[in-house]
Amino acid sequence: MADSNDSRSTAPVMKSSKPVSEALLNEKWDRAISSMIIRSSLGLSFGVVFSVLLFKRRAWPVWLGTGFGAGRAWEEADASFRRGDSPVRDALYRR
Repeated sequence: MADSNDSRSTAPVMKSSKPVSEALLNEKWDRAISSMIIRSSLGLSFGVVFSVLLFKRRAWPVWLGTGFGAGRAWEEADASFRRGDSPVRDALYRR
């Protein structure tokens, strides 16, 4: 009788195939790479605009903008890896 009134579930708990630390690291790398692509592209586009409008179509503003975007993404990713927080918490506490 005690067995039929038992409220505990006997279903097995499903675990992910990857350890938590590996999944966290994968999320951080995904965020770092996407940030690098987005920020470098934005820097490149601003460099093209400034090159055309202000600098008589020279190449250095394009490379400078791309470098600034990539550098900003690098620093953000480095800070995220050094902190050890999850990427979701990084985005919430950055404001």
